[in-house]
Amino acid sequence: MSQLDNKTKRAYINAHLIDPASGLDTKGALLTEGIHIVDFGPDLFKDGVPEGIEIIDCQGHHLAPGLVDIRVHLREPGDEHKETILTAGQAAAAGGITSIAALPDSTPVLDDVSGVEYVARRAREAKMVKIFPYGALTKRLEGKELTEFGLLSEFGAVAFTDSTKAVANAQTMRRALSYAKTFNALIVQHPEEPTLAGGVMNGGEISTRMGLSGISTYAEIIMVERDIRLVEMTGGRYHAAHLSTAGAVDIIRQAKARGLPVTCDTAPHYFCLNENSVLDYRTFAKVSPPLRSEDDREAIFQGLADGTIDAIASDHSPHDQDSKRLPFAQAEFGIVGLETLFPLALQLYHKKALSLLDCLSLVTNKPAEILGLPVGKIAKGAAADLVLFNPDSPYFIDPEKFRSKSKNSPFTGFPAQGKVLRTVVDGRTIYER
Repeated sequence: MSQLDNKTKRAYINAHLIDPASGLDTKGALLTEGIHIVDFGPDLFKDGVPEGIEIIDCQGHHLAPGLVDIRVHLREPGDEHKETILTAGQAAAAGGITSIAALPDSTPVLDDVSGVEYVARRAREAKMVKIFPYGALTKRLEGKELTEFGLLSEFGAVAFTDSTKAVANAQTMRRALSYAKTFNALIVQHPEEPTLAGGVMNGGEISTRMGLSGISTYAEIIMVERDIRLVEMTGGRYHAAHLSTAGAVDIIRQAKARGLPVTCDTAPHYFCLNENSVLDYRTFAKVSPPLRSEDDREAIFQGLADGTIDAIASDHSPHDQDSKRLPFAQAEFGIVGLETLFPLALQLYHKKALSLLDCLSLVTNKPAEILGLPVGKIAKGAAADLVLFNPDSPYFIDPEKFRSKSKNSPFTGFPAQGKVLRTVVDGRTIYER
């Protein structure tokens, strides 16, 4: 960005300003200069915009902090045919996302400084959304030897996780929580007891009828319960990723009531879909953890509504056609989610489970707070990361229009409401409808 660009002033007028972090919800205007927000409010520019300021007319639409997605598989380095940092950034921008946290399961694994620095450098080169890398919790994601939490944190790792692999060994997890506490680092777990998780879909009547091996809900419940006991033992900060079961939500609810340093997230498919979506062996609905029963789906929805679940993440997991168009048991787990995170999250608002402010909080300031990121809010001096959107605009989801390299989504033809009109990162418009 040139010196001139750093001084550019832009006025967003006729906006409906909305910011969950502060409770802001009013008509008004917002002013950016370079990469920062310098002023905003209902009375800003009431006498007109001074000369020399670029004007962007929001036409009454909502202007909010850009979304923060804390669970994304980038696929670069190693699987660039499925996704790259650039294409993921373009997809995120189209979805109103301005910051993403990248999982460490690339090739090579992000278990050393060079890997973390590579992702940061490629993000700068792509000049799209902000990318914050996770560090691997154990070397090579093998669940045995811990990585250098302190050193990786110093070079930009925002938390530590073995991505889609659970840390199965209780002693290893205990050590990780204790070690992380030294640096006030966060441990993020894929909560699934491996010896109970050898299947390909939710265990139950439907899996039996389809002749597919099932994954019991207890695989998640047992792991979350074990980890909560280890948090009690160590006092370490713990985050359970992509919860899918009623039992796990209850355990987290009770842990929070006891004051433990525990947070969790879920993904849209766990409150929008259930196990019926894999009928007819639909591999595009094969995810890990699997889509669960209708009772579990309702429990996830309720966990979001009552505040037990802290955030919604896309769990963006792009795969090429050759990895998905296979017999169900052989197909890869995962779906793309960057471009559907926002409209699917808005279902909580449209179904009147949450106010628009509370719904937005799940994809802006709350995920940012979990990882300690300096984003996700409208404030003077804050980064000018913004999304302009119409929450009520209806359409049907069409994965063929996605900017992601991969199109593996189970939401083809799914009715949605909420269109992103403009996405701004550090004052630069990176997407405009």
